Amino acid sequence: MVDCLFCKFVKKELPTRVVFEDDTCLAFEDINPKAPVHVLVIPKKHLSSTNAMTSEDETGLGHLTLVARKIAQEKKIDQSGYRTVMNTGPDAGQSVFHIHLHLLGGRSMGWPPG
Repeated sequence: MVDCLFCKFVKKELPTRVVFEDDTCLAFEDINPKAPVHVLVIPKKHLSSTNAMTSEDETGLGHLTLVARKIAQEKKIDQSGYRTVMNTGPDAGQSVFHIHLHLLGGRSMGWPPG
């Protein structure tokens, strides 16, 4: 997608603080962190939200969760706990319409969220 901020990160058209990258996904630090660790994990394939997913995306999106776990281990928050969140649509707080998984940790999280 031409105007997608996250697609521009994937294509290296805009700089970002990359934490992890492989053939299918990119992980980078959130520019407006809500926790000491706040990393976004995105597929390189553009999907506007979970509503745009098909059965072909099942494996790729599972990979995002495994990458988040790996980053949590590297950031040393895997034992104390962390949260993974995917927002779908404006009422849920989605502001960039390229599917992304938030990895949040490094502090105690409240419940319910939002």
